[in-house]
Amino acid sequence: MTTIYVNDKMQTNYSYELVEPQGENFDADFRPQLTPKEMLTLGVFGGKYLTDCQEEFPRQWFVTAKLSSLRKDTELNYYRVDASQPLAIWRQKGWISPCDPRGWFQWYCRYYMGRRIMVEDQKQIKRWRSFSRHVGAIKKYCEPFDFSCRKKQRQALLHWAYDSRKF
Repeated sequence: MTTIYVNDKMQTNYSYELVEPQGENFDADFRPQLTPKEMLTLGVFGGKYLTDCQEEFPRQWFVTAKLSSLRKDTELNYYRVDASQPLAIWRQKGWISPCDPRGWFQWYCRYYMGRRIMVEDQKQIKRWRSFSRHVGAIKKYCEPFDFSCRKKQRQALLHWAYDSRKF
């Protein structure tokens, strides 16, 4: 068991334990199609995610990541569109947990690393599962592999670890 200590701009003196091997033993209802490293390499969140807390995660996640040090740059997104809501809206809707102040992707990165918090995990996995409705919309309204169709939905799916390049 490893303890991770976090001390950055958004969290101070937060620690958590890794109780599962990295990338293994996921909940049966949670089967993401992309790893955090793959997501960062493809281009998600305008390159502005995890830029101030890279020390917490494996260095290799960031070797090929598309990141922007100053501000969100939608040109870094795989589909080159903005498919994100501001963090302020996530806070307003109650989607942000104190243990993961950056939202779902931070939760996923920590879950992938091996952290488990049963109540929080179930909440986030439920949100992830509900996002799959966007896969159905793309399949219904787009020709297979027409990546110009519903680009915002496709980008949003990448943000949620669904590989929208496969349909």
